[in-house]
Amino acid sequence: MKYYIIAGEASGDLHGANLMRAIMAHDSDAEIRFWGGDAMQAVGGTMVKHIKDLAYMGFIEVMLHLKTVLGNISFCKKDIVAFNPDAIIYIDYPGFNLKIEKFAKAKGFRNFHYISPQLWAWKKGRIKNMRRDQDRLYYILPFEQQFYKDNDFPQALFVGHPLLDEVGQFKKTQSQTDGKPIVALLPGSRKQEVAKMLPEMLKVVNLHPEFQFVIAGMSLLGAEFYKNVIKKPLENIDIWYDKTYELLTSAHAALVCSGTATLETALFNVPQVVCYKANALSIAIARYFVGKRVKYISLVNLIADKPIVTELIQNDFNTQTLDNEFMKVAQEGVARERMLFGYKELRNLLGNEGASERVATDIIKQINPYSK
Repeated sequence: MKYYIIAGEASGDLHGANLMRAIMAHDSDAEIRFWGGDAMQAVGGTMVKHIKDLAYMGFIEVMLHLKTVLGNISFCKKDIVAFNPDAIIYIDYPGFNLKIEKFAKAKGFRNFHYISPQLWAWKKGRIKNMRRDQDRLYYILPFEQQFYKDNDFPQALFVGHPLLDEVGQFKKTQSQTDGKPIVALLPGSRKQEVAKMLPEMLKVVNLHPEFQFVIAGMSLLGAEFYKNVIKKPLENIDIWYDKTYELLTSAHAALVCSGTATLETALFNVPQVVCYKANALSIAIARYFVGKRVKYISLVNLIADKPIVTELIQNDFNTQTLDNEFMKVAQEGVARERMLFGYKELRNLLGNEGASERVATDIIKQINPYSK
């Protein structure tokens, strides 16, 4: 059977790669065409667009690249029709994917959306079109179950969080490099994020020669980009490209940009401080629409529904506050132990491994009821 998969971000690339492996394991004749990154490309299939050409974030950034975004949407529609897939699988990336779903449904294609948009936070009005356009919605956060039940979405299915599978492949190792404990810096996967997050994180680096700081770099952003952000050499810092999980297996503590990385860091049992700073107008608009419906920005606190990790947002994300919170989790003590205990509770809430397998088998059964 023929599968068309659209992933627009680094996390989607990782989930997409595991999903592709699961599909191929159950459908030996699978023909896959996809939008994704290096992880998906390593599995096989035919790449259409790389995520480095797709990842724009925030209201202002999207508007600045509107011509490119609209061009990608137009191209995607034509490419789907030409490929004529049995199933289209959309991995997160709702701003783009929901538009394609509407088009594809009108053309008679089967739509399978993997990882729900955060409708419980904002843009709940999307649910009407999603109910119309999606043959199946696979959601990954346990608290979303009640949301979809309350909003009459029968084709929504809880499959568990894919990070449980991905993180489970790595094992914790010693947190020392040249005798110094490693502190992981995860400033994000997009240029806009890294440019805002990393300079502030680096100010803390200067204060602590007793640690070895390592940046989780993305090769698709390029070494020259990181060099320009860092600006001047620092003795106790290094960059590991495309080795975030390897870094987290050996990290003693971490400074993390809000997003999927906060949950990844927690699943690796690394105490962290969550940071976020964005375009002021984008933040103001987001706060206006979200209002009081969402109390936290990190997945860790959202899932737990309580403050397991400290969140530093906008003006709170400054050198003094960041350093104070960093030392709380970097030093052995009550704050660090409390966070590690919270991680155990979080893991229990997430359920069992096997998300990719569940999604793959369900899609195959939906498009071929006679498959084993």
